[in-house]
Amino acid sequence: MQDRIRIRSLSEHVGAEVVLCGWVRQRRSSGAKLHFLQVSDGTAGVQVVVKKGNVPDEQLEAARYVPFESTVVVRGTVKEDARQVGGVEVSATEFEVMSAAAEDFPIGRKEHGVGFLMDNRHLWLRSSRPRAAMRIRAEVIRACRDYLDEGGFTCVDAPIFNSSAAEGTATLFPVGYFDQTIYLSQTGQLHMEAAAQALGDVYCFGPTFRAEKSKTRRHLTEFWMLEPEMAFADLDEDMDVMEGMIGRVVERVLERCGPELDVLERDRAILERCLPPYPRISYTEALERLEGTDASIPWGEDFGAPQEDAVSAMFEKPVLVHRFPTAIKAFYMKPDPEQPEVVLGCDMIAPEGYGEIIGGGERSADLAYLERKIEEEGLPKEPYEWYLDLRRYGANPTAGFGMGLERVVAWMGDLGHVREAAPFARTMARTSP
Repeated sequence: MQDRIRIRSLSEHVGAEVVLCGWVRQRRSSGAKLHFLQVSDGTAGVQVVVKKGNVPDEQLEAARYVPFESTVVVRGTVKEDARQVGGVEVSATEFEVMSAAAEDFPIGRKEHGVGFLMDNRHLWLRSSRPRAAMRIRAEVIRACRDYLDEGGFTCVDAPIFNSSAAEGTATLFPVGYFDQTIYLSQTGQLHMEAAAQALGDVYCFGPTFRAEKSKTRRHLTEFWMLEPEMAFADLDEDMDVMEGMIGRVVERVLERCGPELDVLERDRAILERCLPPYPRISYTEALERLEGTDASIPWGEDFGAPQEDAVSAMFEKPVLVHRFPTAIKAFYMKPDPEQPEVVLGCDMIAPEGYGEIIGGGERSADLAYLERKIEEEGLPKEPYEWYLDLRRYGANPTAGFGMGLERVVAWMGDLGHVREAAPFARTMARTSP
């Protein structure tokens, strides 16, 4: 095994004898003496040719009947073949079935319902579409981290157990914690505000949890969120970082995920139009644009899917909608000094109906204002005392945002539903596998 070559590297070893390990994904035979196996090791796939005279007879027979998804070890010579994906194939000199799979692999070439596929997600993940989505997910993560790291941000891990809410008590998951009840994290933002006062520009990236009783294609109960926070930043700077980071994501997915986009049949021209700069409009301007449409709402109501879809349909790129009504945003959002009825916040809405992918803005540094908002919203003050300390000791403006990873991945791959953007999705009705 130490001499094993990963399949993605085979083109570098043309003419050489190699050892590779993988799973049999397809198999066809030309009589009893010649068998063609598609073998994948997760990094790529290759055709393995098993021919009588090149391998012992018992190995030839094993290749003839090996079940799909069996684990095999192959020794053979790498040969150029422009007809094959990757431009090479392997002519086997040894073929060993390390672990034979059961004959009735549940995922076949026939159409399966979504429920069946999600019940068998642990096996469906091996198929080309989920594999492509996971590679795009990995590239989105790399692009975001690279953008922030290169910008001087420090990654700081936020806790998953929390004693208080940040985004409203209605969506908390309670957890028994020794002799008390605490909650799974809705966001790492409050802790990033503390970290920003120590380190300047910071971010966290990890799982968050929302007990929303929603069954839409945009919602999961467990999802990953990237949350930068910047000391002394304002709304304009915050929107600049949102725009720059998503621009980097689009560039990198186009540059590095071509084969995956092809598997997903993603129209690259649509993504190519999604490079910065992005349009910026206020909430009030958005409502004016919606007047007379089915998505029209009175001033003061929050956006739902109809409003997000209608606004995004007006642009070919992501759009930044800023200055939402104060009454519909979280207690920590800073009111606009020139218009106290709105906050200095912003949502980024993706095109093609993928909805809000980022939400953020400036945080209030006014201790008295935050104490009043906590009281008005009926929140217990004691769990927030540590957060209020940030205003008691060196209060400063900060700004930041949260990016929902699965929504961005779903948009990049045009996946239709965020459950395809998670390795193992968690929804109201699904906690397994």
